[in-house]
Amino acid sequence: MKTLQREAGAWVVRLGSHQATEDDAQAFKRWCAQSRAHADAFVRAREVWQAMAPAALRVRQDERRQSERGQDERTVHARKPVAGRRAFLGGAVAASVAYLAVRPPLQLWPSVTEWGADYRTATGEQREVAMADGVVLQMNTQTRINVLPGSDSGEGIELLAGEAEIAAQSSVSARVTVSAADGVVSAVRARFNIRHTDGEVCVTCLAGEVEVARGAQRVALDEGRQLRYGAAGMGAVVPVDTGPVTAWRRRLLVFEQVPLAEVVAEVNRYRHGRLILTSEALGRSLVQASFSIDRLDDVASLVREAYGAEVTQLPGGIVLLGRAKA
Repeated sequence: MKTLQREAGAWVVRLGSHQATEDDAQAFKRWCAQSRAHADAFVRAREVWQAMAPAALRVRQDERRQSERGQDERTVHARKPVAGRRAFLGGAVAASVAYLAVRPPLQLWPSVTEWGADYRTATGEQREVAMADGVVLQMNTQTRINVLPGSDSGEGIELLAGEAEIAAQSSVSARVTVSAADGVVSAVRARFNIRHTDGEVCVTCLAGEVEVARGAQRVALDEGRQLRYGAAGMGAVVPVDTGPVTAWRRRLLVFEQVPLAEVVAEVNRYRHGRLILTSEALGRSLVQASFSIDRLDDVASLVREAYGAEVTQLPGGIVLLGRAKA
């Protein structure tokens, strides 16, 4: 049992480190799938690290104060104090906990970077925010938004992450601008959906006209048109069925011939815990379905029935989806 606990603690640290790779993620899936005891050990290790954070950070602060006092003493006595093992361990634990708080492994718990936004939604939460000049935000799950300093040109919004539907319906000609990644979306008396996830921004015009600016590029979108931009640059304007785009407003997720891997990634934005695909072949299966956001725990069962997948339920809302054994 002690060996299992040590392995679980090592996985918590490894998955939260800068050195974690895709091979590590696959290895973790295999380790976690060995037994329920493995999954339980990981959940307990995660909880221990979270509980240690306040104490570890206090140790780190004490270490810093001692170091500052030591510098003063060296000025007088010209000698260098030797850091004790406790201070070293305290600093190491504090650094590890701080990193895990910022980069949670497998996104199993919220990052502390989400706490500082002006408006934010938790996993599965949606909310409406009425702003100045007749601008209304409909915020989807896991969304973080800042309100930028006001200007004469209208309301300024920064979409840090997540998704929102924005309606600018004022009778005056104030312009709403939304910054996302390295681009800016602006509109007057229009309605549009904007999504910022995984380093990519997707803008869909639902009514009126919006302008997307990125560097020297400027593109206009009218109703039913969509554009994406990201590391690969500005994409082409394409026509799109806005029904699936806005289905989340009706508490639905709609997929039309979408690979299961993408479906799982989307479902994970709305549910606590994690669906994990352990089969690449299963992930390539195309899905034509709609799911209620309020009943996403049914998704695993539906995948099992539709694709004959093997489903392993683990503590903490973790569910492994793999090909059924022949």
